[in-house]
Order: sequence, then structure tokens, then C-alpha cells
Amino acid sequence: MDPNIDKNINTQNRSILFLKENKLKIFSVLIVIILIILVVIFIQFKKQKNSNLISEKYIHAGLLLSSGDTEKSKNLLEEIILSKHNFYSILALNTILEKKLEKNKSKVILHFEIVENLNNSQDQKDLITFKKALYLIESSEKKEGEQLLNNLILSDSKLKSLAKEVLEK
Repeated sequence: MDPNIDKNINTQNRSILFLKENKLKIFSVLIVIILIILVVIFIQFKKQKNSNLISEKYIHAGLLLSSGDTEKSKNLLEEIILSKHNFYSILALNTILEKKLEKNKSKVILHFEIVENLNNSQDQKDLITFKKALYLIESSEKKEGEQLLNNLILSDSKLKSLAKEVLEK
């Protein structure tokens, strides 16, 4: 007989023997891999569903605002901020500030803190800090607002020139 054929048969026998001996381990590993894949898919689906729900709330809040129901709109926007969604929380805070829906300064500051603690890029964090500084200056907390603007200038932010311009006025 040819030695190559013997080697092939010997290799096949060893492979079959290995599979028979480790059948349970291989099956367990495959089950774990499938479960991990299913959990990841489920988590992604849940995130997408949550994101869609928050976007619908934001649109609904805008519709309520345009129809004159500011209280319900404000409540929905606050709910969006508390959901800590990276994109819609910032939009909700901007809407509250632009439309002056919240009169309670401490509540607005709390909203700012929630949005500041989100996992955003440095540019977004700087923009939020800039808006907070402007809000504080507008609401008679001039010293705190100026301190935030000085921090932006010292951190060499892209908003450095705007911060300087606001401080000069």
C-alpha cells in the first residue's frame, strides 16, 4: 500500500476519534456561541426599539408644542432628557431652552448635568458647556457662566473665539 494513503486514513481515524471523545465539549461551545449571538441581536433590537420610541416622543413633543400644549410638551421633553439618549436628550434640552419651557433654573441646571454626563464627543461637550454658560449669564449667574467660558478658552476648544467674544461683551 501507498504510505500517503496510510497517512490519510490514520489522520481521518484520529480526527474521528477526537470528535467522538470531545463531542460534548464541541456541542457546548457551539451552543454558547449561538446564545451569545442571539443575546447580541436581542440587545441591538432593544436599543433600536428604544431609539425609535424616543424619536417618536420627540416628534410628539414638537407637535404638542406647536399646538400650544406647552406643559405636556415640556413633560415629554424632560422624559427624553431623563432617558439619556445621546442624540435626542440634547435636542430636547435645546428645545426647552429655545422655547423657554422651564422657568425653574435649578431644574434646567439638572438637565444640563444629565446631558453633560452623556457619552458624547468633546466638541459636543464643549457646545453643551457653551450653552450652559450662556444660560447662566442670561439667568443672572454671570460669574458662573463666565467661569465656564474661561474653562472653554483654557481647554483650547473650537468654541474658544466665541467664548472670548461673549466675555468681551
